[in-house]
Amino acid sequence: MIKNKLINSIQDTIQKNWENPAFTNYQKDTLSFKEVAQKIKWMHLLFKELGIKRGDKVALIGRNLNNWAVSYLGTITYGAVIVPILPDFNSSDIHHILNHSEARLLFATDNVFNKIDDTKLPEVKGILSLANFEILSASDKKLEKAIKKADEQSQTTPITKDSLGFIDSKEEETAVISYTSGTSGFSKGVMLPFKSLYSNVQIGFDHIDLRPKDKIVSFLPLAHVFGCMFEFLTQFCCGCHVVFLSRVPTPQIITKAFQEVQPRLICLVPLIMEKIYKKKIIPVLESRRVKLMLKIPLLERKVYQKIKNTLTENFGGKFIEVVIGGAALNKEVENFLKKIEFPFSVGYGMTECGPLISYSPNKNFRSHSCGSIVDRMQIRINSDDPYNIVGEIQVKGDNVMKGYFKNPEATKEVLSEDGWLGTGDMGIIDEDNTVFLRGRCKNMLLGPSGQNIYPEEIEARLNNLPFIQESIVTDDKDHKLIAMVYPDYEACDAEGLTKEEIEQAINQNQKILNKDLPAYMKISKMVLYLEEFEKTPKRNIKRFLYSNLYH
Repeated sequence: MIKNKLINSIQDTIQKNWENPAFTNYQKDTLSFKEVAQKIKWMHLLFKELGIKRGDKVALIGRNLNNWAVSYLGTITYGAVIVPILPDFNSSDIHHILNHSEARLLFATDNVFNKIDDTKLPEVKGILSLANFEILSASDKKLEKAIKKADEQSQTTPITKDSLGFIDSKEEETAVISYTSGTSGFSKGVMLPFKSLYSNVQIGFDHIDLRPKDKIVSFLPLAHVFGCMFEFLTQFCCGCHVVFLSRVPTPQIITKAFQEVQPRLICLVPLIMEKIYKKKIIPVLESRRVKLMLKIPLLERKVYQKIKNTLTENFGGKFIEVVIGGAALNKEVENFLKKIEFPFSVGYGMTECGPLISYSPNKNFRSHSCGSIVDRMQIRINSDDPYNIVGEIQVKGDNVMKGYFKNPEATKEVLSEDGWLGTGDMGIIDEDNTVFLRGRCKNMLLGPSGQNIYPEEIEARLNNLPFIQESIVTDDKDHKLIAMVYPDYEACDAEGLTKEEIEQAINQNQKILNKDLPAYMKISKMVLYLEEFEKTPKRNIKRFLYSNLYH
């Protein structure tokens, strides 16, 4: 009996679902759980031939694919440490992460390989293609022989349910080093132990009704823990059939995949839901006919029911819930989803917790919260009155990381000796430990009389106004608030607006916004940005590049 709960769950799901489909590359090839086990066995043989030992690092970079998932599972069940890297990182970041993590081997998609200079990777034995595990580059002459030997041994010793041969790693051992795509500078390597990963998987077991053969569409980046945990690993352990959407996930492509696959559970980042609301729902609500219907109670219910039905069909029609995470959801969007009784919930987490901190299923979800603190975790607020006075959210428990790899200084800044993690997020809780976020500690601005201002709250309102795609609110040396605005050019073009008319529309938005804000939160100036704000690979704005422009 394997004592490591995650490794045991991986073994158990393979044995129970042996002939069932496990992974599919969207509209292409499918692997059964048995075929996944065969590939994992081949990978273990290869690692052994290459002299890769328990605790050695194996890196993985590329879009969502069957073989991405196989490489992840093959590495952690061997006892090596997987290092997933976001494919959107630039070349210098990729080289830095590979060297910093001490990776011995790299699995990569062919297009990402073009960004890699193997002469800058002295410790990497070779690079294998995620398309077919063929050699893309080899600094170790043993690599070709090792692959041939692994091929031969795989053919002469067929895999069975009883010959999986997974390593029984200790729960506290590092399973993953996840390099964050932070908005405040260079990424750090978060060391997540097996117990953190399993604690997150167990939340899926206990609170989400997933069954063998249920289908899932995986389109969030697998190198980020939200996508990895809740569009792949939890589902695999539940015996689900995961369909990987390997192409760039535009809203149109995602909707088409949802309608074809009809997933059981959907995970989204707020941006996607907010775009759907802004582009598809608001135009309907603002039409003259619908405005008149909404004034009549009986017709109002019919309008909302029709919008809910259309939205449900767009998501495939068979999902039990849409879980939104990765950032705060716009309140206007959330209020509307509640009004039409759409089955959604909002979770809160961070890479350092692998990722979940709080979540409640739709039936228990409280408006404008991020759910309740999850099982096996504790929470406290660093304020005199955690129910009413905003303070830093601090957490402790099984989900929390071991620390940052080779960075004890950064670890000490956020992780206390007794295991409390400072999240850097501000919020309050209620008596049931339901979490209400207010913003990031480092983003908080001081008003002219010392008031705490959370720019995210203003930006959420601003981004819902006409002709605005995204915004950053900062302050100047006099504590006056300035909004930097990137226009929604698609909407502007549809209206045939000139640059001067766009500026007029943005200035009009300032008046609309300020009308509903307290005096200390009013925007004193709107600045038009003609180019999109620089982003991390996770598509978060790099705020640190803009926060001191007006000081």
